[in-house]
This record gives sequence, C-alpha cells and structure tokens, in this order.
Amino acid sequence: MRILITGGAGFLGSHLCDRLLADGHEVICIDNLFTGSKANIAHLLNNTHFEFVRHDVIDPFKYEVDQIYNLACPASPPHYQYNPIKTTKTSVMGAINCLGLAKRLKARVFQASTSEVYGDPAVHPQPESYWGNVNPIGKRSCYDEGKRCAETLFFDYYRENKVDIRVVRIFNTYGPRMHPNDGRVVSNFIVQALKGESITIFGDGQQTRSFCYVDDLIEGFVRLMAQTETVGPVNIGNPGEFTMLELAENVLRLTKSKSKIVHKPLPSDDPRQRKPDITLAQKYLKWEPKVPLNEGLKKTIAYFKTKV
Repeated sequence: MRILITGGAGFLGSHLCDRLLADGHEVICIDNLFTGSKANIAHLLNNTHFEFVRHDVIDPFKYEVDQIYNLACPASPPHYQYNPIKTTKTSVMGAINCLGLAKRLKARVFQASTSEVYGDPAVHPQPESYWGNVNPIGKRSCYDEGKRCAETLFFDYYRENKVDIRVVRIFNTYGPRMHPNDGRVVSNFIVQALKGESITIFGDGQQTRSFCYVDDLIEGFVRLMAQTETVGPVNIGNPGEFTMLELAENVLRLTKSKSKIVHKPLPSDDPRQRKPDITLAQKYLKWEPKVPLNEGLKKTIAYFKTKV
C-alpha cells in the first residue's frame, strides 16, 4: 500500500516509517520538524519507497494514498506548552485535514490519541469507556483538549460521512529517538544520569506511570489498522505500573551513575496515576507488550549514550 504518515520524522513516526517500509509498503512522511528531526529518518532518504515532505498539517495537503496515520503533534509538556495555541491547532486542524483527505480517497485513517484524554483519572486503571477528568483551561489543556477534540472529529466523520477510522490512545512510550530535551520522565532521568547531574523528581515520587517500549507500541498500531472488528478507541500501553522513584532507581542502576535524586514541586494538573486497561487490545488485536522495562531501558540508554 501507499501510506501517508503525518509527524513521520518524530520519535514514534520514524519508527512507524521503518516498520511500514519493512512490511513492503510505500511511505510518504510529512513533518514540519518542530519536534521531529531529519536525523530520525536520515537512513531512509535514499530508499526509493520513502518520500519526505516538509509540511505543517495545519495547512491542507493532498496525496493519493491507501492509508493515513495522523501522528502530528508535539507530545511532551515543554514542547506543547511552548506554543499552546499552535498545539491545539495542530490537533484540531490536522485531524480535519486528514479526515477530509480520507473521506475523498475512501482511505482508512488512524488517529494517535493519548492517555491524557483521561486527565487526572478518578478511575484506575483507565478503560476506554472512562470519560476522563480533564481541566479544560489549564496549562496542559492545549494538548489534552486538542486530542479530545480530534477524537470527537474522528467519530463525527465516522458517523456522518462513513469515514473508515481507527483511534488509539497511547500511554507513556519510550525508546531510541526520543528527544533528549523533550521533558518526558524516561529521557530526563537517562540524560541526567549519563551527565552525572541530579535526577529531578517532581513531588514525592510516588506518582505512577506505565512505560511501553516503542516497538511494542508500533506493533499495536499496525494491528489496529489491519483489523476490522473495532474502530476504537483502543488503549495501547504497558499495564506494568512503576513509581517515579522506582524508575529513577532503575536508571541509576543500569547507567551505573553516581547521580543523586532531588525532589521539586509537582507541576499543575500532573496526573497521580496512569495505567492502561488493555482488555480491548488483547481481545481485538491479540496484542500485549512483550519488552520488559529493564530491557527497553538498556536499549534506550545505549541510544542516549550516542547523543549526550
């Protein structure tokens, strides 16, 4: 197939490009390189089945393709809060442009949504049926509500125009090609440990996250797009739950770093718990994560050693 990936030069997008090319497809990657990087796709530029286009999804685009994956949006708090209005526009207008193209082409279209649609959850773990607990006017709202609105648009196009959609809700993902300064906890801890700096934990460190290795996540994407039983939303993430302190201690052990752990105040609207209920992914996609945290961290640390 001929497949379009928006945000294809980003952390997740570049891994998806690799996977789809390996599966024998042609890939068109569009990215404005705000948080994506040409370095992530440099190894693909000479591949005759790969095409890179520098473009912002806020502006309309037209390609003749069989499938569309919409991954375009900065996903870490420092990046999406840098220009919050642009973040919301990327989620909303990017979704509209992808859906309009999919409607015209009768193409299957995939939305990379997020566990942030659940906000600071009052239900644990979070099933897809949970509507969430989100602050609509906070500093994180540009991302949380932008993604929620994108889901709304996808389901309205599905109901009104019979567009063939798939929606995934991504829980914390990590692996090679994460941006060293993206402000996410895995990259923060690894970079700080490798540089011998203090490891910064916000709050008491008892807040939890579930960490999914990137290869497992991409497998979930491909399986969701390949099946016809559900349009989603489907949670894709690792149900293993770790506190921030446990993650920091793991990183210190694997890097053999002498860094010390320091505590700072918790940012506003930071969720206390995050754990996916992956029952639907197991049922419809026959999917569950395979890579244990320690193994994934070793691969991620090896990558960051070449960058810092």
